[in-house]
Amino acid sequence: MGAKYGYTIDGESLGSIENETFSADAAILTVEGISAHPGFGKGKLVSAIKMLSDIISALPKDSLSPETTEGMQGFLHPVSIKGTIEKAEAQFILRDFATEVLKDYAQILEETANAVSAQYPGSSYSLQIIEQYRNMAEVLQHHPTVTEFAVKAIEESGIKPKPQSIRGGTDGSRLSFMGLPCPNIFAGEHAFHSKQEWVSVQDMQKSTEVIVRLATIWAKEA
Repeated sequence: MGAKYGYTIDGESLGSIENETFSADAAILTVEGISAHPGFGKGKLVSAIKMLSDIISALPKDSLSPETTEGMQGFLHPVSIKGTIEKAEAQFILRDFATEVLKDYAQILEETANAVSAQYPGSSYSLQIIEQYRNMAEVLQHHPTVTEFAVKAIEESGIKPKPQSIRGGTDGSRLSFMGLPCPNIFAGEHAFHSKQEWVSVQDMQKSTEVIVRLATIWAKEA
């Protein structure tokens, strides 16, 4: 991109400045059962649908889910499911600020699938883990000036900076690991990914002011 540093304008409420995101993996759990005519299925039929349902049901209910976590807590979250008697598949997202903890979440999923599979003789399963993005703090901690200049631009715009971590990811997560350290500045967005998602015009206007001041700071001090 011909630049040493960058910023995404993709944050929430007025003043927020973010230099940390989740680290993220995806998991695909595929379960295979044994198909048979249901009228003659006794002792033969093994339902992949029921097995997969039992695996998901056996996962922690009072922790490790978006419904039960906040702040710096991560989660293991099923996002889609499909299948037939013979074969069923569920896709999960694994999220945590500590990259190494994602392996623990994958292990929980593996152990749960293994335990449930033992209750379904003749069944089998496979688990695929796919890296998605990593916590941009791992890069930005080596380039503190990038965030410091953003905080200064927010202050010069008459706004109190709100440093925080993103319980999700941004394009900046990818860009930072591609060699473009890239914090995230507020844009007035609210209720992300819901049917009630909305944006504050006033916050967008202040975000524009911050961007102009930020460019001026870099021109003077870089």
